[in-house]
Amino acid sequence: MKALILSGGTGTRLRPFTYSIPKQLVPVANKPVLLHCLENVRDMGVTQVGVIVGSQEDQIRAVVGDGSALGLDITYIPQHLPLGLAHCVLIARDFLGDDDFVMYLGDNMLVGGVTEAAKVFRTQRPDAGVLVTEVTDPRQFGVAELDSEGRVTAVVEKPLEPRSNLALIGVYFFTPAIHDAVARLRPSARGELEITEAIQGLVDRNHRVTAEQFTGYWKDTGNVDDLLDCNRVLLDTLHSDGDRGGVDTESLVLGEVVIEPGARIIGSRVEGPVVVGAGSTIRNSHIGPYTAVGRHCELSGAGISDSIILDGASIRDVLDIQGSLIGRWADVHVGDSHPRHRLLVGDHSQIALPA
Repeated sequence: MKALILSGGTGTRLRPFTYSIPKQLVPVANKPVLLHCLENVRDMGVTQVGVIVGSQEDQIRAVVGDGSALGLDITYIPQHLPLGLAHCVLIARDFLGDDDFVMYLGDNMLVGGVTEAAKVFRTQRPDAGVLVTEVTDPRQFGVAELDSEGRVTAVVEKPLEPRSNLALIGVYFFTPAIHDAVARLRPSARGELEITEAIQGLVDRNHRVTAEQFTGYWKDTGNVDDLLDCNRVLLDTLHSDGDRGGVDTESLVLGEVVIEPGARIIGSRVEGPVVVGAGSTIRNSHIGPYTAVGRHCELSGAGISDSIILDGASIRDVLDIQGSLIGRWADVHVGDSHPRHRLLVGDHSQIALPA
């Protein structure tokens, strides 16, 4: 089995943040979402991975490389325009050959992985298999309708009157039968080749399409609130090794706090779960739970909780920051304390808040 990871989307719901960083590289618990996806694929026993990339290919290559650090063999496949999920299958045809493959959306977080679903697909080998989960409002998703044996009878994109609450969650298993289904497609009303239409085409031609229900934690990390929610869930799984070598005697560190090599905590209070990236300095600050501080950050006189701070960011004399996403090398500063702030700060920004 091969894997096809879709990492070419533009992340419009996270703009202006994603003008300078691919949404798949936004870190959750100090690791880019895309690396979480690749690790899940590796855990399935898949090593040959095609990564669909768009205009920010250079940044993705810089992080992922050739995949060898992850035990993977990466092939990059450019998609010059976002023409749909099925279009990704179309342009990856040479890479995929006649192998079975898993298609995985590179901005999805599935905590616990999908190894069991991959085992079921390998054992039963239907023509296609989809991963689904129960949702409260199916109108926002592609929805699978199943018969009593778990076989898919219909796939409907964002139905106005859903007949099922089982949403497709961005992991699909395919045999080579999908290629003929994709070749039959015509662009949808939004100008894209829809994978749901290709799957429906398999159903209509009596191919066997099955669904496996995912009961773990899943999020599409397309907006700030979902990213922060993922960050909380993953930080809750932290287990620190107890190393406090970078913590001075005037600091108090409580709970599960991971302090990466070279990071320093000076005269500060840190309440876990928290991760502090390599080379960062936290001075005279209060870091509350569910905060991920990237590498080489400088926090001085800061108060922050429930937030994601990317590499190189600086926060000085700003208190009561909550639920925020602060970009690479951003500089946030103020003279005196002030009411709470929620920030979505892109790379290289400078924010001077009123005193």
